[in-house]
Amino acid sequence: MASPKDPFSPIRLQIMWDRLIAVVEEQAQALIRTGFSTSTREAGDLSAGVFDVSGYMLAQAVTGTPGHVNSMARSVKHFLDRFPVSEMADGDVFLTNDPWKGTGHLHDFTFLTPCFKDQDLTALFASTCHVVDIGGRGMTSDGRTIYEEGLYIPLMRFAHAGKIDQTLIDIVTANVREPVQVVGDLHSLATCNDVACRRLREMLDEFALTDLNRLGSHILEKSKSASLEAIAKVPSGTYRNSMRIDGLEEPVDLVAEMTVGEDGIHVDFSGSSGISSYGINVPFCYTEAYASFGVKCIVAPEVPNNSGSLSTIRITAPEGTILNAEHPAPVSVRHVTGQMLPDVVFGCLAQAVDDAVPAEGTSCLWNLYAYGGPGRVEADPKQLADADTFTVLSFHSGGAGARPGKDGLSATAFPSGVRNVPVEVTEAISPLIVWRKEYRLDSGGAGEYRGGLGQTMELGLLQDAPFAFSALFDRIDYPPRGRDGGDNGGEGAIYLASGSRLNGKGTQTIPRGERVVVDMPGGGGLGEARMRDPRRVVDDVRGGLVSADVARSTYRVAIDDNGDVDENVTQKLRAN
Repeated sequence: MASPKDPFSPIRLQIMWDRLIAVVEEQAQALIRTGFSTSTREAGDLSAGVFDVSGYMLAQAVTGTPGHVNSMARSVKHFLDRFPVSEMADGDVFLTNDPWKGTGHLHDFTFLTPCFKDQDLTALFASTCHVVDIGGRGMTSDGRTIYEEGLYIPLMRFAHAGKIDQTLIDIVTANVREPVQVVGDLHSLATCNDVACRRLREMLDEFALTDLNRLGSHILEKSKSASLEAIAKVPSGTYRNSMRIDGLEEPVDLVAEMTVGEDGIHVDFSGSSGISSYGINVPFCYTEAYASFGVKCIVAPEVPNNSGSLSTIRITAPEGTILNAEHPAPVSVRHVTGQMLPDVVFGCLAQAVDDAVPAEGTSCLWNLYAYGGPGRVEADPKQLADADTFTVLSFHSGGAGARPGKDGLSATAFPSGVRNVPVEVTEAISPLIVWRKEYRLDSGGAGEYRGGLGQTMELGLLQDAPFAFSALFDRIDYPPRGRDGGDNGGEGAIYLASGSRLNGKGTQTIPRGERVVVDMPGGGGLGEARMRDPRRVVDDVRGGLVSADVARSTYRVAIDDNGDVDENVTQKLRAN
């Protein structure tokens, strides 16, 4: 039995593990507090984590997205291949936005900082965030190769022994439209890693440790063991599912085969659609990140996410498919496709486990990306002469799928987990004005448990000038599907207030005086609608979530003149 003074007793190991998670959460919060772009400050579109000196992720911050976190876990290995730990010095900082060695597109930067204590390398801290602009065409699906999509920075040093590479800063500044925001975010990434390193050194002193070796081994071993125990509760076998989404030139099929065995879970995406000519392709690192997350959500949600737990899940996708697009394929809006993968994986797991899997949701973000000013919009230059130059990326979401025993969350980002950006922030940093932002009535798929509602946003420009709007959307032609008899969620739409429909993807010019209306999809329902408690249907009608007509026609619930359940009529409706 371990003595009370044993620094590695089970209870002390757990306390140190929890403390390590607190360290990386402070790292993430430091990035949010110092971040310049709204995606970082307001939406939390980022990741932060601590790694051992071999590049294995020991802990991730609570704040962050699976696409950033899990792809960052892979990217640290790429840094170590390029910069061995024996060549690292105190004060070094490394970075890249390589889509295939980072997090999937050029708009995301990953930073790596070695942490030294008493001249010994004790850990590595990594962080990522999304910058508002990276040059090129901007964040749009229009590009045909990666070279059109912006400034491509390979694995390189941001700082060497504490001195920042000013040449790198100058190159970034000269190639982006919003240099203050972008360069500011780069400094924020370096800063948050430095904050984490200081906190780790304090932790090591407090617990009288010289390194993380013993704690790291404990974390990885326990996490892997707990994950395998959870996987063992899933019936062994092979399960298949497919999902069709809008795509761009043509619909895209995402096909998965999941094999559950004693050594873990393998998901193979063979049979998925081939590569697209436009920027909706997904580098494998992003496919791996979101598919792994989907498995973990259902199978082992309580096990901490780190290299130990992730090692029990293996993802494969054939090269040349839309889920393993190789350089120099365009990948700018890879999230539109990649964020569908948890739903694809859920379809496999629904066949293996009972009452544990939600219905499909909007899944992909419905972000508003707009810009304007002279030279930036395809319009008569005379109309742009006095227009302000601006770039805005504002995060927003449709509805999530209904959950076992619960309704789906409305206007909530799943699987990314980012927050909606407040309208006031968008209006404060740009000439845009949001005229309307409200739930979409009846957009949640009907079911015993209702899907989350989408939202409608209507926006325009305060100035008398046209502006550019980059649509990054899906679930317009193929809405989220219900599960176990639940109805599909409402499909999305994008159009001008005057009535003309816009494309779901690609950059389009909004004429001066016009407004854009964005109807975001709702989540699918779970279980048959007629099984929903009539009182809950009435509550939905009173809350403006479901219309009285849908309550009667779909849920088979009649409402009397007092706004309550008409018991007699409802019984007759449900009997038929």
